[in-house]
Amino acid sequence: MTAKVVSLAASISSLVIPSSSSLLFTKFRSSSPLLRFSLAVSPLSHRRRGGYLMAHSLARATLGLTQPNTIDVPKISFAAKDIDVVEWKGDVLAVGVTEKDMVKNESTKFENSILKKLDSHLRGLLSEASSEEDFTGKAGQSLVLRLPGLGSKRVGLIGLGQCASTTLAFRNFGEAIAATAKASQASNIGVILASGSLANNSKLNTASAIASGTVLGIYEDTRYKSDSKKPVLKSVDILGLGTGAELEKKLKYAEDVSSAIIFGKELVNSPANVLTPAVLAEEASKIASTYSDVFSITILNAEQCKELKMGSYLGVAAASANPPYFIHLHYKPASGPIKAKLALVGKGLTFDSGGYNIKTGPGCSIELMKFDMGGSGAVLGAAKAIGQVKPPGVEVHFIVAACENMISGTGMRPGDIVTASNGKTIEVNNTDAEGRLTLADALVYACNQGVDKIIDLATLTGACVVALGPSIAGMFTPSDGLAKEVFAAAEKSGEKLWRLPLEESYWESMKSGVADMVNTGGRQGGSITAALFLKQFITEKVEWMHIDMAGPVWNEKKRTATGFGIATLVEWVLQNSSS
Repeated sequence: MTAKVVSLAASISSLVIPSSSSLLFTKFRSSSPLLRFSLAVSPLSHRRRGGYLMAHSLARATLGLTQPNTIDVPKISFAAKDIDVVEWKGDVLAVGVTEKDMVKNESTKFENSILKKLDSHLRGLLSEASSEEDFTGKAGQSLVLRLPGLGSKRVGLIGLGQCASTTLAFRNFGEAIAATAKASQASNIGVILASGSLANNSKLNTASAIASGTVLGIYEDTRYKSDSKKPVLKSVDILGLGTGAELEKKLKYAEDVSSAIIFGKELVNSPANVLTPAVLAEEASKIASTYSDVFSITILNAEQCKELKMGSYLGVAAASANPPYFIHLHYKPASGPIKAKLALVGKGLTFDSGGYNIKTGPGCSIELMKFDMGGSGAVLGAAKAIGQVKPPGVEVHFIVAACENMISGTGMRPGDIVTASNGKTIEVNNTDAEGRLTLADALVYACNQGVDKIIDLATLTGACVVALGPSIAGMFTPSDGLAKEVFAAAEKSGEKLWRLPLEESYWESMKSGVADMVNTGGRQGGSITAALFLKQFITEKVEWMHIDMAGPVWNEKKRTATGFGIATLVEWVLQNSSS
């Protein structure tokens, strides 16, 4: 399978991903001395239409002899069925209930029609057990019982809280279903909501959210564990939410986006000794190869980036033994007019030591700095989903300036001045504010693609985590229209964003005495000054948004990546398409 490579500095032919999984390396060479790079090809990956794509594996490790295991992404068959709840046959019937659904009359019998029907067939045992176990339908509660009288072996009540109407609530319901399946070793589950009065459009979105939550809840990233259990859940029947082609299409969409989120999570979870800038570039190449009917790819090496005067990006990369790679995936529908041109730019620091301003002390989280490429994980995850969904009428540029921020004699020093590709000079007063330096050149490059709108995503500042906590991303944009679009996409995807101000008066703290700007301001308003810095590299005609995802990129409780941003980006692209 061939992924077309377009070089800005050299004329080269198509980049061919070898079909043999026994090769650890393949070298791509052109007649030009400017393009000389080696990218790893995974010996462990699953074949997808002739190429290799994570989901999920990575190329070979270069340090510590670490090789990721091949694991199977959960393949769950979802079906919407019109079956009487008491007649459904399978391992577990999972009933989503609100606190209102659990209300009982004076005879301690359910008033809700579905629970009343189930309880009648169970001779009152469901009502009795829920009272004894003090199950009230609160979010996070679950009660699974093995009772005779139904077609299912077990019946489970899963709490939805006071009410359930949002994508996030139903996605959490799906995750609870997955937990129930794991605990009971169920291979098939039936799902129904006790409160079934939903509009047709709400039914579609609800079914999609439940399916997505179930897939993501079943999945566990065990590639780096010596022993792991495989999930046994194979099928989920969704009852009471309708049937038909439209619903089946929505369930397929949920499957595509969920697989992309898993792909993004695997990228972020992968350690820096495995996921180098070269390997990240290779993963992007695999996307282009797998979906070659709609994708082309440009990968620029350091010499080519130098020709484009990307001094800000190259300054960050200068200390690492692993060379930088600038990634540009280009999605274009196979046919039809283009309604909108978009760019998604992701921060791609595969490891961030902080440079000479090395990360030290409590809370510095240097051991987690593999997730400093969470923005690029979101962008490449969205690219994978877009390659599967193939929305018409929209052109999308996926851009990542991949590198490491390390320490060496060749590295960038505090006080150095770097020059970005738009000619602006930056005094580096802190080498640990490196992500914005790489994004500066990436944003200039994105603007030069003639796009209408740009969204960049980055694990940029600890200040944003202090402001919004671990589960909400900060949104910065001068465009009210773009803010409205992305808020709508985030609500539909179940992800949390909050708009913060671009307070122009704060720019005063970013001025340098010897250059156009410094790369950090004071401690106060750090996420705002970071966004103001990025704004200097956007042309006026382009609508732009910066998303600081330093908080929600990682789930500290589960100690794993979240895949944050992917679902929202895909929804936003679809909003701008002609589908």
